[in-house]
Amino acid sequence: MALVPFPSPQQPGAHGTNPDDHDRFDEEIESAEGQMSFLEHLEELRTRITRSCLAIVVGVVATFAFIQTIFDFLLAPTRQVLPPGVKLIYTQPGEAFSLYVTVALIAGAVVAAPYIMYQVWMFIAPGLYANEKKMAYPFVALTTSGFLLGAAFNHYVAFGVMMRFFASFNAEELAFMPRLQDVFGLYARMLLVLGIVFQLPTVVFFLAKMKLVTARFLTTNLKYAILIIFIAAAILTPGGDMMGQVVIAMPMVGLYLLSILIAWTVNPGRRQGSTE
Repeated sequence: MALVPFPSPQQPGAHGTNPDDHDRFDEEIESAEGQMSFLEHLEELRTRITRSCLAIVVGVVATFAFIQTIFDFLLAPTRQVLPPGVKLIYTQPGEAFSLYVTVALIAGAVVAAPYIMYQVWMFIAPGLYANEKKMAYPFVALTTSGFLLGAAFNHYVAFGVMMRFFASFNAEELAFMPRLQDVFGLYARMLLVLGIVFQLPTVVFFLAKMKLVTARFLTTNLKYAILIIFIAAAILTPGGDMMGQVVIAMPMVGLYLLSILIAWTVNPGRRQGSTE
């Protein structure tokens, strides 16, 4: 029986080859040798989640001394739109206490966000090439900044606009007396949604770095992107109200336009090209 030799890569500089192809071939070999089994992936995931949870606990302990200041800060947009003499109410005995605990958890998660993003990167890094693994610090910085910008937009713009709209129906026949848990529940959901939405430029940045998208591709599909954005806003908006959908969709459109500029800047060699 004849033996067929295993094909070996040609030497750099040979006809029809590119040195960059050989570098990538070597990286693929290294990646294949370092592949983990399914159980090893689960163990790695468990380790990263455990470390992230411990970081949140540390963040909760560190911020609990300022819990009243944080609590007042988070409820400030609602208090500003309440009619004169109206206060937030709670109807369950343990409602206010549980809300303080929730605020502490959110504050701890925000403080621990850079470390959590680092753990996310360390989980996905084994599946990347060597040159892609060097983007760990930009990933942590950009994802953390995106989440904080989303949280700031929610606090100073989006949530205030929504509460002002809801309070506008207050009249002699209708008394706007929002419940504490309902208000903060809406605030927390909006915070999470906008924190995720503001990751769009970061996602496009890394996709452009890996030459998976171009500015031309994003521009060509702008009309479809806007349609998808409004559908996503309808799904993501807490409660599904029309005002919330507009508040979430408009920054998403702006972030998509910003992402086109980012892709155009990051990948100058492919500005006029298309994805391959």
